[in-house]
Amino acid sequence: MNDNTLSEIDAATRTELEAAAFRRLLEHLRNRTDVQNIDLMNLSGFCRNCLSNWYREAAEEKGLNLSKDQSREIIYGEPYAEWREKHQTEASADQLSSFEENRPKDH
Repeated sequence: MNDNTLSEIDAATRTELEAAAFRRLLEHLRNRTDVQNIDLMNLSGFCRNCLSNWYREAAEEKGLNLSKDQSREIIYGEPYAEWREKHQTEASADQLSSFEENRPKDH
């Protein structure tokens, strides 16, 4: 492949590459349970719950009905309640303040 590589990628291959990158992102987030959702929100404007919402919305666009709990389990790799029990900590006053200042409009 040459400098035109990006334009030479067919739609199916592009989808496969995007899916592989997404699976790797999920694996990374599952391994980094020390990174709290509020930290992700404060730094990037999205978190694991956002990903689960986007996943559910994409499924709905394809005519598939996923519940909020089902889409969260797909993203977290386990039921959300279990993940929260094992990994979620109380947000600090600074984290909450930063979240309120930077909260995306759709949250």
